[in-house]
Amino acid sequence: METLKQPLTGSALLALVALWLGFTIPAQAHPHVFVNAKAEIVYAPDGSVQALRHIWSFDEAYSAYITQGLDKNNDGKLTPDELTDLAKVNMESLPEVGYFTIAKANGKQQEFGPPSDASLAFENKILTLTFTLPLKNPPHANRSFGIEIGDPTYFVAFDIVDVPDAVVTRDAPKGCVVRVARPPKLDPATQLKLAQEDITATPDMSSYQVTTRALVACP
Repeated sequence: METLKQPLTGSALLALVALWLGFTIPAQAHPHVFVNAKAEIVYAPDGSVQALRHIWSFDEAYSAYITQGLDKNNDGKLTPDELTDLAKVNMESLPEVGYFTIAKANGKQQEFGPPSDASLAFENKILTLTFTLPLKNPPHANRSFGIEIGDPTYFVAFDIVDVPDAVVTRDAPKGCVVRVARPPKLDPATQLKLAQEDITATPDMSSYQVTTRALVACP
């Protein structure tokens, strides 16, 4: 499965969101945002993949930073209503970065339709974005379906959590198996080098695998 092909994707997304909210982006080391992610691959009754369901939980520091000033009634809680506008601007920005997602059916890369069911929740100091990403033209048969999630520039570090339900299928044909391939941990020297980069720099990550791949194989 080929890797994503967009430059400085994570910084573009963060800049758009920060600009809309009126924030100033602080200089910091790479990666700038950490995401614990889960994904659900949704099948139709005919055995075709219809959509992906993403669940992205942002790190505590970024969650606090990006939700500044959104508690309109100052009750110390962020409700879904107070997060509606932030969810909207996120969904308007994500097409610019390809939703940090590549999908392939039977080896052919798929296009996505407009996302739906987007929502944000803030619990235990963690902001979580959930949305459905439909395939634009779902193929009728999927003996294999693969996804790749992540930011190849490593501005945003996606971690597909190592739990049984990290990548699952819904209503898949009987006998389908999901296999997840997570990227290896970066060596200490590389981590140190990235820590010395500021927000204006785009490190060359072409020789590193920083995205997670999952493959559904069906009989």
